[in-house]
Amino acid sequence: MLAVEKYSIKMYNILGEVMDKNKVTVEIFGETYALKGDMDPERVKRLARIVDEQMKIVANGNHRLPAARVAVLAAMNFCDDYLKLETDYQDLLGILKDE
Repeated sequence: MLAVEKYSIKMYNILGEVMDKNKVTVEIFGETYALKGDMDPERVKRLARIVDEQMKIVANGNHRLPAARVAVLAAMNFCDDYLKLETDYQDLLGILKDE
């Protein structure tokens, strides 16, 4: 889980405890974020690159959108991908169960 505090994002576990083992700085859509958490820094950088790429794709479709709307539309795209993968996963589980 993430929370934003003046461009500093803290990662939280499911119990709401701050995880501050690793620190990494990333840039997403022209903004710099200092991140803290127990994730591998290279994974965090990869996640940031993916988010940045998705936001740029959305922004290229409409150059007049404010960054907040670009972020929401990018999040919608990520959620759509997630739901498709979840459906595929459930279908595969069903196939394996039938065998």
